[in-house]
Amino acid sequence: MPSVYLSPSTQEYNPYITGSGSEEYWMNQIADAMEPYLRASGIRYTRNSPGMTAAESIRQGNRDNPDFYLALHSNASGSGADAGSARGIIAFYYPGSVNGQRGAELIIRSLRQIYPLPDLALTRSTTALGEVRQPRMPAVLVEIGYHDNMADALWIESHVVSIAKALVQALTEYFGIPFVDVCMNQNGTVTTSGGALNLRAAPSTSSAVLARMPNGAALTVCGQWGDWYAVEYNGQRGYAAGQYVRL
Repeated sequence: MPSVYLSPSTQEYNPYITGSGSEEYWMNQIADAMEPYLRASGIRYTRNSPGMTAAESIRQGNRDNPDFYLALHSNASGSGADAGSARGIIAFYYPGSVNGQRGAELIIRSLRQIYPLPDLALTRSTTALGEVRQPRMPAVLVEIGYHDNMADALWIESHVVSIAKALVQALTEYFGIPFVDVCMNQNGTVTTSGGALNLRAAPSTSSAVLARMPNGAALTVCGQWGDWYAVEYNGQRGYAAGQYVRL
């Protein structure tokens, strides 16, 4: 199964103009909201913690060695006459990283569907940001709006779940797997004529078999894609044919 490292901002010193939290707080809210969509879609993840620095996040990400590194931030226009006037979303990637650029483009395309000013959602290459320069895997740092702009800050705060969903939709497209919408985790039971049910890497009978689940085995159903369930069995996540799972 594909994997991603989530690095929500650890910058608690960047307050939102609304007075309701910081960059660290709201980016962690988005990361929290991403987790059930990642689980349902079969994407493994690890993430940093608020007490870490960006450098520590990069080191941990490199140790975990995921397939993709995603840093979540919100922007600020700085001091001066234009302070608080800027709006938009920027997905940064390292120049020359083909997959980093592709990931950034998919993220922006997905966020444009929900951001009120889609023409201001852009990709940009940079060598200045450690979180796109130093990870050993393809990496994107996305600045989701400007937290010193009232309209952007209010948009972020009121669209946490839809932002999270859009980001995971982009990741599933990047990995070439289906996006599975979240439902309440439900207990399920393998129900076959006696044989084992295959736990597969993708919702297809031609995909790799991750495990064999015996008749009567208990599993957790995380989501649904067509006639397939996204499930967890003995700590492994994958897909099972829905006709052989009783809820």
